[in-house]
Amino acid sequence: MVERSESDSRSLLRRLRDTLATPGGGQDRLDRITHLIADSMRTQVCSIYLFRDPETLELCATEGLNPESVHKTRMRLGEGLVGRVARTGQPVNTGNAPSEPGFRYMPETGEEIYSSFLGVPIQRVGEKLGVLVVQSREAREFSEDEVYGLEVVAMVLAEMTELGAFIGDNNNGIGAAHRFTVMFRGTTGQEGAAEGRVWLHEPRVVVTNPVGDDPDAELKRLEEAIQALQAQIEDMLVGSAAMDKEHRQVLETYKMLAHSRGWFRRMSEDIGLGLSAEAAVEKEQSTARARLEQSPDLYLRERLNDLDDLSNRLLRLLTGQGKDTGAELPPDPVLIARNIGPAELLEYGRALRGVVLEEGSVGSHAAIVARALSIPLVIHAARITTEALNGDLILVDGDQGFVHLRPEETVAAAFRDKIAMQAEAQKRYADLREQPATDQSGQTISLMMNAGLMADLPSLNGSGADGVGLFRTELQFLTRTRVPRRSELAALYKRVMDAAGDKRVHFRTLDIGSDKVLPYMKPQDEPNPAMGWRAIRVGLDKPGVLRMQLQALIRGAEGRPLSVMFPFIATPNEFHAARDSLLREMERESALGRTVPCDLKIGAMLETPSLGFAPESFFKACDFISIGGNDLKQFFFAADRENERVRRRYDTLDAAFLTFIEQIIARCAANNTALSFCGEDAGRPVEALALAALGVPTLSMRPASIGPVKHLIRRADLRELREIIVNARDAGAQSLRPAVTAYLANL
Repeated sequence: MVERSESDSRSLLRRLRDTLATPGGGQDRLDRITHLIADSMRTQVCSIYLFRDPETLELCATEGLNPESVHKTRMRLGEGLVGRVARTGQPVNTGNAPSEPGFRYMPETGEEIYSSFLGVPIQRVGEKLGVLVVQSREAREFSEDEVYGLEVVAMVLAEMTELGAFIGDNNNGIGAAHRFTVMFRGTTGQEGAAEGRVWLHEPRVVVTNPVGDDPDAELKRLEEAIQALQAQIEDMLVGSAAMDKEHRQVLETYKMLAHSRGWFRRMSEDIGLGLSAEAAVEKEQSTARARLEQSPDLYLRERLNDLDDLSNRLLRLLTGQGKDTGAELPPDPVLIARNIGPAELLEYGRALRGVVLEEGSVGSHAAIVARALSIPLVIHAARITTEALNGDLILVDGDQGFVHLRPEETVAAAFRDKIAMQAEAQKRYADLREQPATDQSGQTISLMMNAGLMADLPSLNGSGADGVGLFRTELQFLTRTRVPRRSELAALYKRVMDAAGDKRVHFRTLDIGSDKVLPYMKPQDEPNPAMGWRAIRVGLDKPGVLRMQLQALIRGAEGRPLSVMFPFIATPNEFHAARDSLLREMERESALGRTVPCDLKIGAMLETPSLGFAPESFFKACDFISIGGNDLKQFFFAADRENERVRRRYDTLDAAFLTFIEQIIARCAANNTALSFCGEDAGRPVEALALAALGVPTLSMRPASIGPVKHLIRRADLRELREIIVNARDAGAQSLRPAVTAYLANL
């Protein structure tokens, strides 16, 4: 019985392959395929439903239903039995279709005379393409062998779709994959705009031979590829001695999956039914993905990444496709990836025009590096790695969080105009490079730049910045697989200060935790990591790491002035403990006869509302305070800045928030404590102008923002704007933005 089923299945798959090879349009192929499947399955009906858009399925071909309903019958995702198959990614098999929950009767199809229904998804590694259905008059459920056989056929249809077999005629059939304009709505990770060509960090594997002629040969290929995969994992395990427990556990999971008898058995069965080794791997990957995505178990859903990575490694071994394909980086490359680590992103460096990620966060490693390199970044662009191909034209709008893939010429032309206008504005700002940020009343605001890499430092003079208001020291930790040596850090800090010359650099000590987890540090399972074990809390709990970094900073200064600030201070005691640690290291270095900084400034980042209400003694103890606007705003409004639903609801120019900032300004002024504002809002001209008008004397931002902010400050009268803000607040305005923008409109 099994042998007959295998023979029938292989025969059908070969006929499907031959259909792919014959001349004709997409609709003609679809029609022939439904006839072949109905004949092979001995059913009266076979229908193919394909997605017209992410929410709509359309009947695109049928054998047995009313042909007039083709391209007219449509349903929403989840609607009817067909929509249920598409939504869940699981088969529906029933001998009495009208009695099934959610059944939808479509009179135009003439299907009321058919009782039995079997529908299976047409999908490819999580990409839902449509639904394949067979029906018969006889009221019966289809056997497991028949369900399994139809799933194998659906897999081949998915691969044929990927290869463009069903390109429509006169808008019939399915559209050509990867050929139409697609717009992705993501989230801004780094502002800016760029046009370029797609470069996939992990190129998609395309199965060009879904049908296998010789099952024995295909099985041998699979066995050899799995053996090679197992050997790769063993090699990684041998080299994992220096890794932490978590990383080794990931490799152990890979090893377990790669040696799974069930995994191999299921793929072998697919090969026996006529699939090639590659198609069998992809079918198992797609089936398992659809099953795990529906699981309520978080652990099982997280295994999706393990399964995908392992399957993709196996596919590359079978096809020879992958990173080392010989393809060259296109001109103006825009990197596309599901996610990427900081070290990998740094390897690409400034060659990239932009970065688009399916995952990530605004505070992730990739976002930090993208900001350091001034590369536009869009995150949460769902499914772009599935749709994009190397070399595709792409437009990245980091300002709005939009990505246009293979855009229409009108869209591309408008986008190029936007880029040209931004470039022209930057040229105008370049003329202000040597000019101070002095307003019309004679008040001067100090504009500093944020940095985190040596590559940032050439921007210091070119941007017109007065110094570095924030140097993120964690990037040197995030981009390595081990803890940097003290001597390495000291040499780096020396080069940073050398490059800055006589301009001050404010070094922020290690700010890790939350979404910044070191590769060699065990992640903490915390329900709310942004409010958990991070930044100075880690430093005080691991004093050896903090001491090592402080020693490196002292030695890197080589007798020059040094400014050190501690991140995420929530209580004065934390600051005093960190400050005492730095002073002890100064004494120790001096006792050892080493040169110490001629001038030491010690400050704190004010990122929690609690610190704004600290005793006067705290403000007196600080040489300077830097308001960390990004974190402070999310804690002030209790709005997670990674959550799109809530983060945009709250405005920096809210009256309550600005009143709180004004209180901090007054307390710093009363205690003669230097103050700066650091964060995304410092680089937004309107917000920067309002902060300066309230009395923030120093703003620290990305280098590209200094020109626009300086330009606006020099045109404005900060005393006049302050009066407008205060009057609007006194009048009961919740948001002071209308008052500020009205003032700017009259400049």
